[in-house]
Amino acid sequence: MNPENNYIEINKNSWNNRTETHLNSEFYDLDSFLNGKSSLNDIELNLLGDLQGKSILHLQCHFGQDSISLSRLGAEVTGVDLSDKAIESARKLANDVHTNTTFVCSDIYDLPNHLDKQFDIVFTSYGTIGWLPDLDQWAKVITHFLKPNGKFVFVEFHPVVWMFDDNFETVGYRYFNSGAIVETENGTYADREADITQTYVMWNHGLSEVMNSLIKNGLEINSLDEFDYSPYNCFNKTVEFEPKKYRIEHLEDKIPMVYSVVATKKSH
Repeated sequence: MNPENNYIEINKNSWNNRTETHLNSEFYDLDSFLNGKSSLNDIELNLLGDLQGKSILHLQCHFGQDSISLSRLGAEVTGVDLSDKAIESARKLANDVHTNTTFVCSDIYDLPNHLDKQFDIVFTSYGTIGWLPDLDQWAKVITHFLKPNGKFVFVEFHPVVWMFDDNFETVGYRYFNSGAIVETENGTYADREADITQTYVMWNHGLSEVMNSLIKNGLEINSLDEFDYSPYNCFNKTVEFEPKKYRIEHLEDKIPMVYSVVATKKSH
């Protein structure tokens, strides 16, 4: 069985396997979230702006913390994820904190068959596109769901980060997309000691591949920014140099770790 042909099922199982561990992890800090703390970071909040009354489609939302945080800011939010366990947890969370966030369980490429609506904003962030083989198809889906003049807000780990081995000691992977990367891990980024193991299929995507897929599908690029830190402590060998800002200790501020894109759907 070729993992590349079967990546949706493999990755769905992988995320289903992680969900309970993530819900219980210090990384996702569910107690604080339930008590009103937002899971969103300054990077995306600054790009999203005032969300009062805006409709948002949140792609690859995991178990819904960011989607619910967007709802708490006054938006009408629909979150989408491949993992049925994550979506089940997201619906329970939304119910527990009394937001009317909607959740859909679907593969991104198949979403037009499950949702018939256009949105003011499409949002996706941190560790999303690596799970997708075809960014042209991804950008088509984004355009499909945006209203004319609607805004796409994207924050993602920088492709330079994915070139390194887990301890950031050697360049182990190609910057450019050269096909599926199939790996098996013990634990998970949210709890490295967790007694779970999962196989997953991923792809590296360079910046030009990302930008050209958006441009080609009728999106006008408004901004591209790069950041020399991660707001999440999800890598090995990190140091927190300011609250909620992490770098790889021995690489200091030398590499980009996150980038963001804002794009607008052309109205004609």
